[in-house]
Amino acid sequence: MSRELTLSALIALVAVITSACAPDTLPARPPNATKAPTPQAVTLVRYACNNDAVVQASYPTADRAVVQYDGNTYNMTLARSADGARYVGDTLEWWSKGTGPQRTATLFAHDADGTGETILSCAAVTGGHGGG
Repeated sequence: MSRELTLSALIALVAVITSACAPDTLPARPPNATKAPTPQAVTLVRYACNNDAVVQASYPTADRAVVQYDGNTYNMTLARSADGARYVGDTLEWWSKGTGPQRTATLFAHDADGTGETILSCAAVTGGHGGG
């Protein structure tokens, strides 16, 4: 009988220990808690352009570009392109092609009447990062 008692006590002890680890005994996640998003690396490319201009373009997401030129910052969104990555915003268009040091980009201005002109033709500065 003592063997049965010892076995019963051991089973009861295992049940108590196991129940302490059960998910329903863990503290509940607050209803307004959200999982923190995984930070993404922002690709930054520096370009040397005609007229000795310098442009910095960052690509915080796959469908956005932030172009810094002549003391201004332009937020642009990805647009359809047959070749390269084309971003548009307001009256400007940023079109980059290639990767790494062979990457080139052009900044265009669009007029209300549908015409436009090339503002800058640029090439990535050696050591610039790809992306965008």
